[in-house]
Amino acid sequence: MEHLRPLIHAFVLLGFVSPGVAGAMPSAGGASGNPALASDVIPVGVDCYSTGQKVADKNGGQLARAAPQNRGGRTVCVIVVLVPAKDGQRPRRVEFIVPAK
Repeated sequence: MEHLRPLIHAFVLLGFVSPGVAGAMPSAGGASGNPALASDVIPVGVDCYSTGQKVADKNGGQLARAAPQNRGGRTVCVIVVLVPAKDGQRPRRVEFIVPAK
């Protein structure tokens, strides 16, 4: 049940579930269990995919991954691009951290 806590807190923040339902969940810490922190929440409107496509095009590679992440209270996009190597070698994996828009 503990693994569902972050999901239920997200539903409460989005207004899908009333706060009373989330408060009724049992927790390992009892009534003093830690609620989800505001720093754990990533805004829904973050579009890392289009940002990742631009980064991949700029670096001549292929987008492998684009995901929002919260770092230091700020939302960033973690972009992973596969850049072709020379002489038929495996592509290089390059990671970029870009501020979310």
